[in-house]
Amino acid sequence: MAQPLMRIVFSAVLLLGLVWSHRYLWRRIVRDTALAHPWRRLATLVLIALGVVLPVTWAIARFWRMDGMGTLPLLAFTWMGALFYLMTMFGLVDVVRLAGRLRARFRPKVTGEPAAVDGLDRRAFFARAVAGGSVVTTAGVTTFGIHSAMGDITTPEVPVRLARLPRQLDGLVIAQMSDVHIGPILNEKFVRTLVEKTTAMKPDLVVITGDLVDGSVENLGRAVGLLGTIPSRYGTFFSTGNHEYYSDVEPWLEFLRKSGIRPLINERVAIGDPGSPSGSFDLAGITDSQGGWFHPSHVPDLGKALAGRDPERELVVLGHRPSQVVMAAEHDAGLHLAGHTHGGQIWPFGLLTGLVQPYVKGHYQHGERTQIYVSCGTGFWGPPMRILAPAEITKVVLRAG
Repeated sequence: MAQPLMRIVFSAVLLLGLVWSHRYLWRRIVRDTALAHPWRRLATLVLIALGVVLPVTWAIARFWRMDGMGTLPLLAFTWMGALFYLMTMFGLVDVVRLAGRLRARFRPKVTGEPAAVDGLDRRAFFARAVAGGSVVTTAGVTTFGIHSAMGDITTPEVPVRLARLPRQLDGLVIAQMSDVHIGPILNEKFVRTLVEKTTAMKPDLVVITGDLVDGSVENLGRAVGLLGTIPSRYGTFFSTGNHEYYSDVEPWLEFLRKSGIRPLINERVAIGDPGSPSGSFDLAGITDSQGGWFHPSHVPDLGKALAGRDPERELVVLGHRPSQVVMAAEHDAGLHLAGHTHGGQIWPFGLLTGLVQPYVKGHYQHGERTQIYVSCGTGFWGPPMRILAPAEITKVVLRAG
């Protein structure tokens, strides 16, 4: 009973937040600007429609196939991002106005009415200027964010020097994808682009560090299966993210295996020359931190994955969350590959992400022996937007140290 109750409470809070935020926007865009009657009615209806589309989309998605909803998810999630930026800009203006009012309390009072500007009182003129500027700026930011998320995918090259990497594997290329979030918006066309870009890297090894899907095998399997066709010398490996568990993880693990993508569920494999222990390194994958909430056997356990391992061999760990680097460092891993944060996805969310994750994006040294690379993510979740966190397929080049 606790879980359904939590869902009800969460849904109620979310709904109240949506109602409050749209009423706040109505006051700033419609009421304060003193719009003429026809425009006032139109703006009110548009805000009501946009306010309804988000909860309706979530409700339909809960009981129906999202890939059968046409452009509704794109509209709803785009508005989610635009709503955030509109609220942010109006909120900042309100903070400045409040500071001005507090400052005015310590000044001599001036009598008289505010001066009119072209037939409007000064308050209405100011409200229109703020509303117009906020709407235009949000439209520009949203357009840029959509292009960044759904346009060109960057392919940064990250050299990583590992002390225990065999010399014969120097220059080995790992293509890392993370947080692809194939679902109602990112579909088969997007996946084909990923296959083309990853293939062009000529990777020796392909890894996917979680949050690959948002939906069922039945709806998304055809698109996801294309990732298993990427050619590489040592194959494609996968570690679970939290969204796999929201999407019924077991059918997905079975499907990935059949598609040529090997999940590493607290497991390790040797990469390199299988006949020469000195010519290979260990690749281990751990489950997401929430895995144990859904399956007792999916509690992340790197110790289990490394049982019987030669500690002199190099170790690369796939773990969805940057916070799991602590576990990797405890087991003397040379490199931890992670995602989860999306690099913040929409600025300034990266600042908030940094409060709960030790690293948000990029390459870092963690302790004496362990390095970590956190991908900005390949797809997106929620708003189809990226601001100062470009989508990426990372080319990790291992160098013998």
